[in-house]
Amino acid sequence: MPAVVHIPGTLQQYCGACSEFDIKASNVRKALGELESRFPSLYESICDETGTIRRHINLFVNSDLVLWREPTGLDVPLRSGDVLTIWTAVSGG
Repeated sequence: MPAVVHIPGTLQQYCGACSEFDIKASNVRKALGELESRFPSLYESICDETGTIRRHINLFVNSDLVLWREPTGLDVPLRSGDVLTIWTAVSGG
């Protein structure tokens, strides 16, 4: 069983309106690479042109925040049945 990527409603327009899909990747970094090839527009909404995750994006593996600013933060393993959640911050005034 692969890991599952959960996409928030605000980003579903970039992946054919799907709310989740299976992914076969051994860690978060490789999952992002797979997103880049499968859904380039979704990837561009998550990462900037240098491949750095955008400031308003948070990633979770199951319920654990991925500390992607740390040097090895994206090397968090993904195991069968894990859920990688992409979360967008909402702000306003």
